[in-house]
Amino acid sequence: MIDLHTHSLFSDGELLPAELIQRAQQAGYEAIALTDHVDESNFDFVIPRVIAACDAANRTMSIHAVAGVELTHVQPASIAALVRACRDLGARLIIVHGETLVEPVPEGTNLSAVQSGIDILAHPGLISRETAEIAARSGVCLEITARKGHCLSNGHVARMARRYGARLVLNTDTHTPDNLISRSCAERIAVGAGLEVEDFTVMAENSRALAARALQA
Repeated sequence: MIDLHTHSLFSDGELLPAELIQRAQQAGYEAIALTDHVDESNFDFVIPRVIAACDAANRTMSIHAVAGVELTHVQPASIAALVRACRDLGARLIIVHGETLVEPVPEGTNLSAVQSGIDILAHPGLISRETAEIAARSGVCLEITARKGHCLSNGHVARMARRYGARLVLNTDTHTPDNLISRSCAERIAVGAGLEVEDFTVMAENSRALAARALQA
């Protein structure tokens, strides 16, 4: 299992980064990304601390820990500049909190995000054809999510990704210890979104490639 979307207590998660990484390793995860929520007010506080936690884990643990962020409820016009600022500060993986059906995310977030050099568009809700096409051309992965509420649009996201050639990844959006899942559970979530087990294998390879690229950055 490779999970590239999780949260520690540096945003709204429950666990210290070290415990989150340890629990993921104990659950058999191959890699995990810590992607706490950031906006213009806190990215410079969160990123160095998550980097420190991931560097410490990678020195001694078998799991691979990736330091990332999730840009959350940032106004669409500000996303590109914040992506650059987070990269400059050392974030290895950048996710944008997409236009989920269950939160008032600013309209236009999905489109701005896939045009801004991000890695993953998380739980993008009723993603449009234009956004899916741009994601496919720019190599942005669209997320199938295990997160309650956000998962309501998984089927639509899967269909749009297939239709327009966008890559998919499957993440948990973990906030609490019980949000971590097994590979078999992840496969069932993929099938529930209208995909095949073989599609999940491709998603896992997409996640592995993203993690490898991030760790080499």
